[in-house]
Amino acid sequence: MTFNKEDILGEKANRIKLILLDVDGTLTDGQLIFGPGGETFKSFNVKDGLGIYLIQKEGIPIGLVSGRWSKVVEDRAKELGISHVWQSVKDKLGLFKEILKEFRLESEDVAFMGDDLNDLPLLREAGFSAATGDATLEVREVVDYVTKRDGGKGAVREFIDLIREKRVKGV
Repeated sequence: MTFNKEDILGEKANRIKLILLDVDGTLTDGQLIFGPGGETFKSFNVKDGLGIYLIQKEGIPIGLVSGRWSKVVEDRAKELGISHVWQSVKDKLGLFKEILKEFRLESEDVAFMGDDLNDLPLLREAGFSAATGDATLEVREVVDYVTKRDGGKGAVREFIDLIREKRVKGV
């Protein structure tokens, strides 16, 4: 029996019990705007937000993993009902192993989406990995799926829609 890429993506999607997302460059377009009081501004896409809401409603929790700390990330997570937020993470793979233990999951049960070199170790370990369309070449070469959309411009929604579609169809 031979499997095509769609079959493999369907199998991976059907195992997912948790989706982890990088923030800067994935959930946002990667731009950081600093205000006069030192506050940081980031732009989030409402389509990504609706996708996050829909998949959480289907029982798949979302977690945010960021190398930076930002109050706006906490605020956006709260707005979307995301209770798992890890910021100022220097070792994403180490955190991933802790998450697996805490949630009693296997690597294959977790999807992760990222865009840059610091995401590579986790992308290689996750059961279903994705990169934004504008991710670095090194990242795009190791993931299961590369979105057509760029980070902060609906890439997260595209990945979530793919998971939802594959889970519904059972492909």
